[in-house]
Amino acid sequence: MDKIAVLIPCYNEEKTVEKVVTDFKKSIPEAVIYVYDNNSTDRTAEIAAKCGAIVKHEYVQGKGNVIRRMFRDINAECYIMTDGDDTYPAEFAGKMAQLVLEKNVDMVVGDRLSSTYFTENKRPFHNFGNSLVRKTINILFHDDIKDIMTGYRAFSYAFAKTFPILSEGFEIETEMTIHAVDKNMYVENLVIDYRDRPEGSESKLNTYSDGFKVIRTIIKMYRTYKPMGFFGLIASILALLAIIFVIPVFKTYVITGQVPKYPTLIVCGFTMIAAIQSFFSGLQLQTIVHQKRQDFELNLQNVRTLKELLDTKSGK
Repeated sequence: MDKIAVLIPCYNEEKTVEKVVTDFKKSIPEAVIYVYDNNSTDRTAEIAAKCGAIVKHEYVQGKGNVIRRMFRDINAECYIMTDGDDTYPAEFAGKMAQLVLEKNVDMVVGDRLSSTYFTENKRPFHNFGNSLVRKTINILFHDDIKDIMTGYRAFSYAFAKTFPILSEGFEIETEMTIHAVDKNMYVENLVIDYRDRPEGSESKLNTYSDGFKVIRTIIKMYRTYKPMGFFGLIASILALLAIIFVIPVFKTYVITGQVPKYPTLIVCGFTMIAAIQSFFSGLQLQTIVHQKRQDFELNLQNVRTLKELLDTKSGK
């Protein structure tokens, strides 16, 4: 088992990968550097290998797929994830690793948004999107994560081996953030500097299509992790609509003793029934979620036991 593993997912990063690998080797020389090439059509893998990184390949396209492979393949006490585009300074990696190894933090979030991100990043919609996603998740999940979309993070062994990765692309950061918050894992924010991509290096992130994927991921995970909130909101909206439209019908009945708008009454009745069904669906699903959390805690204990066995075998 490695003590510290630096994980660098790469797709066509030949212009920057050499500097990234070299910087991390200097910053934390005790770490093992892994570059996972994701079907690059340039010399990314070749350059990374020449710099001393261990190069592996993931042939299913997408950042989420690469990180899934990394977490499956590699055993380490501390994982540091960064991008291969040289936007994250390596000098913060030591502090991130220290928080995981000495303070038992499960996930360290490299917080760009509290430092230089908004001045360095030249894409205004990215800036708006990052702020929107951060506020939305912190409101829905009642937390205070400072940077949701950052690709610079550190993880414990327990987090890496218990995180069920479902995302295939750039929405992976959103997924891992929500997972950590929902499972009450220990999360720390560490303010880091951010620098924009060097000239000639192109971002693989599509502002609009990937942005919509992130929003869809938030909605799906809120429905999965907070079903009472999700279906309770639907129930409230349906009940409110039913009440608003039935009030005039009820007033007419009180005054005249007649119901001239039977279709409205019928629709309001079915709408209220749908609201009640939605409420009880959320209630039932919330019970299942609670059971899943109990199962997760038991699985977490098993993972920790496995880690102790691996440490024993490696002589630690």
